[in-house]
Amino acid sequence: MKRQIDYISPDELSFDSSNPRISEFNISSPAKDEEIISILWNVMGVEEIVLSIKASGFFDNEPLIGIKEKGKNIIIEGNRRLAAVKCILNPIYADNIGFNKNLLAVSPAVREQLNKLPVIFVNKREDAWKFIGFKHINGPAKWGSYAKAQYISQIRNEFGISLDEIASQIGDTNKTVEKLYQGLQVIQQAEHLKRFDRGDIQAPRLYFSHLYTGLNYEGFKEFLSIKDVPEDKKNPVPEDKYDNLQELLTWLFGSKKNDAPALIQSQNPDLRHLEAVIKNKEAVLALKDGVSLIQAYEISQPKDKTFEQNLLEAKRALQKAQSYLTEGFDGKDESLLKHAATIAQIADDLYDAMEQKWKSLQGIIEQKKRIFGDE
Repeated sequence: MKRQIDYISPDELSFDSSNPRISEFNISSPAKDEEIISILWNVMGVEEIVLSIKASGFFDNEPLIGIKEKGKNIIIEGNRRLAAVKCILNPIYADNIGFNKNLLAVSPAVREQLNKLPVIFVNKREDAWKFIGFKHINGPAKWGSYAKAQYISQIRNEFGISLDEIASQIGDTNKTVEKLYQGLQVIQQAEHLKRFDRGDIQAPRLYFSHLYTGLNYEGFKEFLSIKDVPEDKKNPVPEDKYDNLQELLTWLFGSKKNDAPALIQSQNPDLRHLEAVIKNKEAVLALKDGVSLIQAYEISQPKDKTFEQNLLEAKRALQKAQSYLTEGFDGKDESLLKHAATIAQIADDLYDAMEQKWKSLQGIIEQKKRIFGDE
């Protein structure tokens, strides 16, 4: 990458709407500056850069990286910094986007410095990929997983660089590059087959890490039949698993048109619960019928394990309720007393049935009082 630095007016610099971090949000094409700045400000911490510039100015030793495309100076590295500068110089963005104009006030000296920004122009995007890849995939300024995957895909598919070389150049020793690339191929295959639409998901953004993390689990791999498929293969999911692919992505991300909520609220434990479900036919059918993830998970588990887990959870819940008895029950609410009576009856019936089984195994014919009643 050549090191000549040009100083360009911010008005002559354009955002890169194909930047992986920006395109993650399904922006319009071509996107207006207001749309891009809104995303960068509200989601990607532009405010902290504004505060840094107010205090110390723009650091010339970290120039923007740009490319001349279609008659424009496109900034391919440094879009957040460019957004901060544009906001400071044009506070009208605060009116359009809804942030505090007072944040944008800088000294005359800083404003003068911002009239020209340092830019290194490259001849083609490929010339800058190593620097950008290290910085944002495995370096100090990491992107989100989907942005990383898009960038890796661009390097692999457009520049013809192997995943091994990409991993080597950016110092990736954990096979992160392979995992991200495969996850994106699965998403793109589903989109091509019209089995998935990013615009239909329930969340405002695609939580891609749910998928690429899940694809490391055996259950997910088997559900899609990609266990022995190379990570760099396009369209990795075989035709007989297209229905599974559609189901899985709906469970992971939800669907607005089908009024289907995403099942993964937290990767731990939801992803492991979903893996257990998709390894069990009965649990999968239950999930398709609309039961909750936790209910489907219980179906997937051995019955003795589920019984013990529920018994212990009930014990913990009752112990917790008992700890709140003094302040939580004033003796006036009869309905609470009735709830307690129902619980007591269920507990009695459960214990009697369990004790009867235990006696039978022990060869005990008659026992008038409860054997474990004092526990």
